[in-house]
Amino acid sequence: MWERIKLEPSKFALNLAVVIIITLWTLPTAGLLISSLRDANLIAASGWWTALSTADRSAQGRTKPTSEQVEQSGKFVISGNLFEGVEGGGVIKAFGTRVAKPNEFAAGTTASYDDGRTMTVNADGSYVYTSPLKFEDGNGQRVFFVASVPPKFTTENYNTVLFSEGIGQSFVNSLTVTIPATIIPILIAAFAAYALAWMKIPGRAFMISVIVGLLVVPLQMSLIPLLKLYNATGFLPKTYLGIWLAHTGFGLPFAIYLLRSYIAGLPRDLIESAQVDGANDFKIFKRIILPLSFPALASFAIFQFLWVWNDLLVAMVFLGTEKDKAVLTYQLNSLLGSRGGNWEILTASAFITIIVPLLVFFSLQRYFVRGLLAGSVKGG
Repeated sequence: MWERIKLEPSKFALNLAVVIIITLWTLPTAGLLISSLRDANLIAASGWWTALSTADRSAQGRTKPTSEQVEQSGKFVISGNLFEGVEGGGVIKAFGTRVAKPNEFAAGTTASYDDGRTMTVNADGSYVYTSPLKFEDGNGQRVFFVASVPPKFTTENYNTVLFSEGIGQSFVNSLTVTIPATIIPILIAAFAAYALAWMKIPGRAFMISVIVGLLVVPLQMSLIPLLKLYNATGFLPKTYLGIWLAHTGFGLPFAIYLLRSYIAGLPRDLIESAQVDGANDFKIFKRIILPLSFPALASFAIFQFLWVWNDLLVAMVFLGTEKDKAVLTYQLNSLLGSRGGNWEILTASAFITIIVPLLVFFSLQRYFVRGLLAGSVKGG
């Protein structure tokens, strides 16, 4: 009983540490989701953690053109509302006549210009702009102000991304690249892993060491040599076959290493019993190894799918950026650039790109941990 009581504080500390780690990992994603649903102006003015509170933002408006001035009591007057045509509005706290001081005057007070003009801006956005002489400039006067804006959530950011030109085609292109680029290396690596784990091959240890060495070779170092090789063939550049082969080559070292570790840890009795019964290597591989190795296969499938789906560099190098072949990451990157790097486009794009990988992960997640522990426990 005493030992059990002594262990409780350590369990509490462990549980607390797990909660803290999960929270730290979840917070950025939660912030990204909240930002993707916020108004663009609010994203630029305040952090996502203030999404449920009123935020202050600096903005500017313009009075009506001088063509709408009226003469009242010997003065020329232009009146209107700075929030006119602006969805959501807000409450103006202060205003100014210079961009450097948008909070120079409190709302409801009157600001004076050197030539006798005056400007009064109220909290509801209404203004009165007066001059002793007739306004000559055709454009309206710019007004800078600080407004308190209530919380606002919208799906407009997602509508902008989803219904932009080329998004649908690029989504299909990404699937066309990712699915074969995930399946092909799995098929090749499974055969290679079985051979390196259970078949007597000359130089097997050297092959394994080469595969381990390839794990640390940066992908970027092979792009130019591989692209030159593609160009020499004449039919691989800018084709789906070319990028499938590229992703297969980049993913094979890790796939073979992971699968071999798992297959080598399977019970030896199963293999020997099958050999005694007269099964050849192909039958053993097909009927015993593959079914038992599904956790490792699923684990690598998740890794490979995530890597290929989120890839931009390899797709641009080996597939190109034409509209009929551009992948989703490139299309979203182009959209972000054309929009001036707006945060609302970035956050919405991020969540759109993770939908498919999340579906893949949750459909295979029960095998994920088992696959990661490949080879950690030897069979009997």
